[in-house]
Amino acid sequence: MGEATGPVLALTTGEPAGIGPELAVMLVEGPILPTRVVAVGDPAMLADRAARIGRRTEVIELSPGEPVPAPRVGRLPVWPVTLRVPSRPGELDVANAAYVLETLDMAVRACQTGQAEGMVTAPLHKGVILDAGHAGFMGHTEYLRDACGVEEVVMLLATDSALHAAEPGWSGSASLRVALATTHLALREVADAIDGPRLIRLLRILHADLQRWFGIRHPRIAVCGLNPHAGEGGHLGREELEILAPAIEALRAEGMDLDGPLPADTLFTPRHLQGVDAVLAMYHDQGLPVLKYAGFGRAANITLGLPWVRTSVDHGTALDLAGRGVADPGSLRVALNLALDMARCRGVA
Repeated sequence: MGEATGPVLALTTGEPAGIGPELAVMLVEGPILPTRVVAVGDPAMLADRAARIGRRTEVIELSPGEPVPAPRVGRLPVWPVTLRVPSRPGELDVANAAYVLETLDMAVRACQTGQAEGMVTAPLHKGVILDAGHAGFMGHTEYLRDACGVEEVVMLLATDSALHAAEPGWSGSASLRVALATTHLALREVADAIDGPRLIRLLRILHADLQRWFGIRHPRIAVCGLNPHAGEGGHLGREELEILAPAIEALRAEGMDLDGPLPADTLFTPRHLQGVDAVLAMYHDQGLPVLKYAGFGRAANITLGLPWVRTSVDHGTALDLAGRGVADPGSLRVALNLALDMARCRGVA
């Protein structure tokens, strides 16, 4: 097979003690990938993990600037980053926290320099990175925001049919996209983190990137209330009256199609979601349990507001499964396919 002309996607292999490395191996074991993918990680570790799970994957180191070969079943091109200490499946080591961050930095540079069109990330372990002394690290989303020097990003999770739902004549399974106003934040801090100017910034990013990456020309966005029953007219909290509703009205005046603030307990029902392109939830566990119930293992995490595509899996490191060859690569394949479709969709809207 000749060289592919499609986008190059950088795949960071995540926490080396978790399932990320073997998911990368499983990804290239078939069916053939739809575009060029290059893993970012330790080649020796990836080869060892392949052997542990009974795969005969060919791990190929690429030099800087070397063309990424066309996809082939059983072949894993790698941009090498060396582990700080040897890694064993299921056994975290703070010494390798710097390795995980270096893989992210390499993928970011590849996107910045045009070597890659986007990045797909396997799961990392936030706790071990914090324990290693990287204070303030809260996850991929915030790290990539800071690495890119942008003021704001939006975490969006989407089920595997969410892109196709924008296509004329689509009749597949129900799609769901849920964005978050706050991400990895303690619940008692959520209300203080939501203010009118920030909410307006987030909704503008969500609206613009639904157009840019998903090809939805006129997105319809439903906004959850913060409090039960969306505040019950001020009896269960005034954030809806004083913050959410004014922000929504200001953006409606700009021409955005917004509905809310709406009670989250009834918004996530088929009747209320009909015709909605995305939901903005106020906090992590308001929106994501619903999405993961609808499509866990067949959904992807997307960072909006970056200058390039970034998607990830909808699950964690699964240390208990690492090295056993029983992990499911389904979410990683969804993340890859979404990243490819988003890269192709750029500029359509």
